[in-house]
Amino acid sequence: MKTQLSQLSKSIRLITAASLTASLTVALPTIAQEEQSANESVEKIAVVGTRAAPRSIGDSAVPVDIISEEEFRSQGSTDMVSMMQSAVPSFNVNDQPINDASTLVRPANLRGMASDHTLVLVNGKRRHRSAVITFLGGGLSDGAQGPDISTIPSIALKQVEVLRDGAAAQYGSDAIAGVVNFVLKDDAEGGSFEARYGSYYEGDGDTYQYSGNIGLPFTSSGFANFSFEYREADATVRSVQRDDAQALFDAGNTAVANPAQIWGNPEIMDDFKLFANIGLELSNNSEAYLFGNYATREVDGGFYYRNPHTRGGVYAGEEVNGQATLLVGDLDGVGTGIDCPTVFVGDNVLNSPEYAIIADNSTAVGANCFAFNEMFPGGFTPRFGGTVEDASIVLGTKGQFANEVSYDVSFSYGQNEVDFTIRNTVNPSLGPNSPTEFSPGRYTQAEQSFNVDLSKPFDVGLSEPLFLAGGFEYRHESYDSVAGDPQSYEVGSLASQGFGIGSNGFPGLAARFQGKDSRKSVALYLDSEVYLTQDLMVGAAIRYEDFSDFGNTTKGKLSARWQVAESWAIRGAVSTGFKAPTIGQSNVRNVTTAFSAGGLVDRATLPPTDPIAIQKGATPLGPEESTAYSIGLVGELDNGLFLTIDYFNIELEDRISTTSGLSLSDTDIAALLAAGVSDASSFSEVSFFTNDFTTTTEGVDIVANYSMEMFGGDTKFSLAYNWTNTEVDSVKYFSINGELQKNISDDRIRMIEDNLPPVRYSLTANHTNGDWRVMGRLNYFGSIFEDHLDSGLPIDKVGSEFTVDLELGYTFNDNITLILGAKNAFDEYPDANTMWDSEIAGSTYPTTSPIGINGGFYYFRGIYNF
Repeated sequence: MKTQLSQLSKSIRLITAASLTASLTVALPTIAQEEQSANESVEKIAVVGTRAAPRSIGDSAVPVDIISEEEFRSQGSTDMVSMMQSAVPSFNVNDQPINDASTLVRPANLRGMASDHTLVLVNGKRRHRSAVITFLGGGLSDGAQGPDISTIPSIALKQVEVLRDGAAAQYGSDAIAGVVNFVLKDDAEGGSFEARYGSYYEGDGDTYQYSGNIGLPFTSSGFANFSFEYREADATVRSVQRDDAQALFDAGNTAVANPAQIWGNPEIMDDFKLFANIGLELSNNSEAYLFGNYATREVDGGFYYRNPHTRGGVYAGEEVNGQATLLVGDLDGVGTGIDCPTVFVGDNVLNSPEYAIIADNSTAVGANCFAFNEMFPGGFTPRFGGTVEDASIVLGTKGQFANEVSYDVSFSYGQNEVDFTIRNTVNPSLGPNSPTEFSPGRYTQAEQSFNVDLSKPFDVGLSEPLFLAGGFEYRHESYDSVAGDPQSYEVGSLASQGFGIGSNGFPGLAARFQGKDSRKSVALYLDSEVYLTQDLMVGAAIRYEDFSDFGNTTKGKLSARWQVAESWAIRGAVSTGFKAPTIGQSNVRNVTTAFSAGGLVDRATLPPTDPIAIQKGATPLGPEESTAYSIGLVGELDNGLFLTIDYFNIELEDRISTTSGLSLSDTDIAALLAAGVSDASSFSEVSFFTNDFTTTTEGVDIVANYSMEMFGGDTKFSLAYNWTNTEVDSVKYFSINGELQKNISDDRIRMIEDNLPPVRYSLTANHTNGDWRVMGRLNYFGSIFEDHLDSGLPIDKVGSEFTVDLELGYTFNDNITLILGAKNAFDEYPDANTMWDSEIAGSTYPTTSPIGINGGFYYFRGIYNF
């Protein structure tokens, strides 16, 4: 991404015209309130949900959680995705220890939907997507391409707003599950610096983080607020030795690593984030704003172990008389010059006399005959990762004309780039000339938006004015695929002898497949809200959007709130929504190593327009379509108790996902070779993006907050509860070679339905007493189903778990605060993986456990405020 900043500067344009003042919404605070006396009223305003003038909390027709900066940061997690999971019970994320690109950008799920079903905003403006497509996303998020929220430093945030309701009619594509808005600090003075250290109880995963924020005046009428964060985190290991690796060691192969395969967090290096938020008052009724970021991080994670006897395409040859043989390369060509002996594997191929002959390169036979055991006698485990770079800029002006028309005009540019790396591996077809480190390709997602939003209140003789808003949006997005280094995809001379092609584990993108695809869209929307009576508010929104690649769609939303008594209100909404297929989903090509019931396979993900994908039933992608409704109860009682109970139901048709792996027949491979796909013989399976199935997701969210005096101080209690259930209603069938087949397996269906905990809740108590603060949080995660490694290895019940988070803080003076805390303080682990641990791939625990696989984590924080 060497030209990102220059691209950004070229993209900045002068903004001149007009639109909406920042929208509102409100709802009950969730999880915890900012520090205050017990009898002090709280008023928080959000900018998501409706485009009416701001109102106090609890007045929204849809549920919105508002999480303060202090509550959001009072936890052990350091990356934004995990912090969101701790703060919002309907927000779920799994560890991704070995999952290709998901290791770099972890997919997260709101209200049981995929990671790209939640729209992400910063300061109310749409955030661009990540370039990472989660080819292996644990079932639910397979094929998803959402924003990378881990590029946002928590110290830059004023608050986080979570709209838990479909909002595509208001904000456009992706807002099916809801909207998350990250609101940046806007202080013109003061600041803070924080240093943090943490480690897992097992003594690994050491994490160092330094962050700072400063507010400065920008002339006498503005502010310039800057934030940075730097983080490094060591890897963790939660593995047992695989049975096959142990057998090799017991047979005398001392080159086998222990453990041969690493399950745990990847190593995070040079994770740097910078955010700026600038505002300037132009007059009493207008202002200009600019905010943007730059972030970069390097990730290095584990991969699957390559057994030196059995890994096809690298080590394993054809059976002879029922006995396994070693794959031996004849460097001068089969049938030319010196022939190579057949090497039987036995218990330890290194003890074979025939292997000793080819391993002795001082002889003519040894110099001509090659096996990868000579380079990696104990097998090898690739290390996969990459560098993620992210940059964005948003600038605009907003205000109000004399006729009460409010305006907001903005331009934004965002770009995310991932440059993959893989090391400790080979391109088998290159034989002894293969390097062991590769750059297999680079992908870039870029988005530009221009928005004009207008709003105005109209007196129509009711208790409050009719509020009308309307706007226009133009978006352009592109996905650029850049080829890897030639040796990462080169077809070497040994390919014809059965050796695999490309960097093993993640072959490089070939030059013939690189390219840039783009599309544009235009949207128009209308939004209205009015109080028909003093106690009854209704709202309506409609949005038309036209995409250059698949057509147009029109979506709408109706909402209402009725104050049935002084302390109680009923609210609800019904809406239609959509998620457009991304440019990446429509055009990306990728080859990855996946685990299947038969072991490791090389699976190619092809565009749905590819001939072999069409042969397997692929059709052009269309949008996902949703119909959702919600109904809820809001209570604001005289004793200070805040309570919301909301039921939601989302039917999502034509969900976009990657198919399960489809086996390639000899006919399929021949067709690929004839089409010029020279590495087709390396593929065992193919997959492609498709509108594949329909689901219904329903759930209940309960949020309650209460404050009281106790033990000589103030204590705030918070409950956040979520129940979610997903059912796969129907699956699309395709005609493949004249037979109707579904492209999604039964185990995958069950992962979509049961891999997230059906019930999650957290109960938090936050007590302050003078200079001391104590926080305790009890978390519950319901039991899940796991298809271990997505390979037909069911774990029917990963048991429910409780975890406890604790934090103790002391403020020495106005400037210095020290904090000691523990996440998962009692060191809980998921149920042990007793069925498939050493027998399969060496994972001690179910890899998709909602509490993670690493156990307890303690940390120290030192904060200096100025």
